[in-house]
Amino acid sequence: MRLSALLALASKVTLPPHYRYGMSRPGSLADKRKNPPGTRRRPVAVEPISDEDWYLFCGDRVEVLEGKDAGKQGKVVQVIRQRNWVVVEGLNTHFRYIRQTKDDRGNMVPSEAPLLHNQVKLVDPVDRKPTEVEWRFSEAGERVRVSTRSGRIIPKPEFPRADGIIPETWIDGPKDTSVEDALERTYVPRLKTLEEEVMEAMGIQETRRHRKVYWY
Repeated sequence: MRLSALLALASKVTLPPHYRYGMSRPGSLADKRKNPPGTRRRPVAVEPISDEDWYLFCGDRVEVLEGKDAGKQGKVVQVIRQRNWVVVEGLNTHFRYIRQTKDDRGNMVPSEAPLLHNQVKLVDPVDRKPTEVEWRFSEAGERVRVSTRSGRIIPKPEFPRADGIIPETWIDGPKDTSVEDALERTYVPRLKTLEEEVMEAMGIQETRRHRKVYWY
């Protein structure tokens, strides 16, 4: 396990009960602008879907069913489970301005808008057409997604992170900090100053005595 993963666990953001999820990462500057502290945004009704029934993951090939890009296929690049949203690469895009100032209107860049889970369908690898899926157990006892039309297993993709690392296939190298070393307690709090600790470690004996000082 990498040290960055341990630090990520320690830096998790505590969200208020009325927090409203969006496209921005919780705790980022863009998220704080939309959810400023002390404000309560209108709650959004979200269809409850358990983690066992959820079947869309980053890296899946899906086809859009509604909107201006209906019938087009693309890859899922982001999943927001709290809102049942998926973001498809290059589809359902809109244009927005960034770096706007009083004198400059900024640059117009495309941005993918999220789609609800029922607005997309997984693509069957047999005929490259959208299909319904259901969870089943394979002969080896593994829970897999199966196309209801062709009976083909649709494996979960191994989608790399932003740094290109796939956690399931990562192997610690000689320069990676192990979990045991990261959790090992090496610091013992003491009431001595740094100078006193250095003198004790180096075996230096202090023979001088402080002169009396009167503060008045």
